[in-house]
Amino acid sequence: MIDRRTMLAATAALGAGSALPRPALAAALSVKSGAGPVPAFPKDFLWGAATAGHQVEGNNVNADIWLMENVKPTTFAEPSGDAANSFELWRTDLDLVKGLGLNTYRFSLEWARIEPQPGQFSIAMLDHYKAMIEGCRERGIAPMVTFNHFTTPRWFAGQGGWHHPDAPSLFARYCDRTARHLAGGISRATTLNEPNLAGLLGELLPGDLVAADKATQEAAARAMGSDRFSAGSSLYVADPARFRANQIAGHKAGRAAIKAVRGDLPVGVSLAMMDDQAVGPNSLRDAMRERFYGEWLRAAQADDFVGVQNYERKVWSSKGLLPAPSDARRNTMGAEVWPGSLAGAVRHAHAVAKVPVIVTEHGVGTDDDTIRAWLIPAALRELKVAIDEGVPVLGYVHWSLIDNFEWLFGYRIHFGLHTLDRQTFRRTAKPSAAVLADIARRNSL
Repeated sequence: MIDRRTMLAATAALGAGSALPRPALAAALSVKSGAGPVPAFPKDFLWGAATAGHQVEGNNVNADIWLMENVKPTTFAEPSGDAANSFELWRTDLDLVKGLGLNTYRFSLEWARIEPQPGQFSIAMLDHYKAMIEGCRERGIAPMVTFNHFTTPRWFAGQGGWHHPDAPSLFARYCDRTARHLAGGISRATTLNEPNLAGLLGELLPGDLVAADKATQEAAARAMGSDRFSAGSSLYVADPARFRANQIAGHKAGRAAIKAVRGDLPVGVSLAMMDDQAVGPNSLRDAMRERFYGEWLRAAQADDFVGVQNYERKVWSSKGLLPAPSDARRNTMGAEVWPGSLAGAVRHAHAVAKVPVIVTEHGVGTDDDTIRAWLIPAALRELKVAIDEGVPVLGYVHWSLIDNFEWLFGYRIHFGLHTLDRQTFRRTAKPSAAVLADIARRNSL
């Protein structure tokens, strides 16, 4: 199992051998920053922070990834365990959001909790998430809810996951039942999180990681006694074309199911997007954009908005990726941190999808919080330039509210505005939290 941030690190590594004359490279990688005072962001702009169920809730034992974390061999550095104990401490998390002056909280529902067995829906779990939604409303926070953030029920993965021909209708059934219980209080919904990466990561990562992930899935299949185990977010995907086609069909069917319950609820999908830049003649950029985002951005044309999740940029020549400047700020994985990437990704998303954009994730994995405190206003300044150019951006949601379980890497990589003590579950604000809070309260840089 692997996530977008692994891919980003890999692209940086693959680009390390690229050659370009230094003057041309410097020009290609230069930042064009907005200058002077920046006026207020649009009225009713969404300012938020995000989490995802499996990464913070803890003890999500019916999920596909829980099984993969605990079989042998496994690609996971460590199991998720208690995570941030947010299943119990969700009120604490909502108080953190309110304390920062944010008006939006993006969180996800755990399909594996709600439907632990096929067709068996847990009223208790639906009520749990309903209480979270109501808790947001009581605090003046808009609940932005992701129906599926990577993890799926074990039974779903054990029958082949998104490879199975019934996968779209099973997802739609889950969306229907869940929406009938919860949709009344949700402010905005996304069906799937970053489905555009499915089946593509193997092109960017060394084969041994693909093989290791395949071995982990095979171990999970043996543990379940099934012929094929395919997790909701996997590095190894046996049939990428079928997997992606079923996810697109699932998104459309899930959106229709949610809309059938509450037609006025805005529904979209969140996509992982780089800021892809072209250098020189015959750049690979446009081909890479099509490969990674094209079909999903076109699918989003029927949505109410598209969620953009951006962490880095990629600079493409005719031969491949170019390396970052030697003096670039870098994240824990060694990849460049560049504030202009968010605005670039947002521009491209809107140009193709032609619907409003919400930044559903943006941030940096680093132990140096001064990088995060620098990145937030620098990226938002560039985003405001895009807004002034006419790109309809409805909001900015930072990843993440607290340090959490970062999938394959366990708890080593830190994206949070708050630290996490894994023994006491105490959350402590980092200086960067105050930076975002100040911008959000003033609705201006």
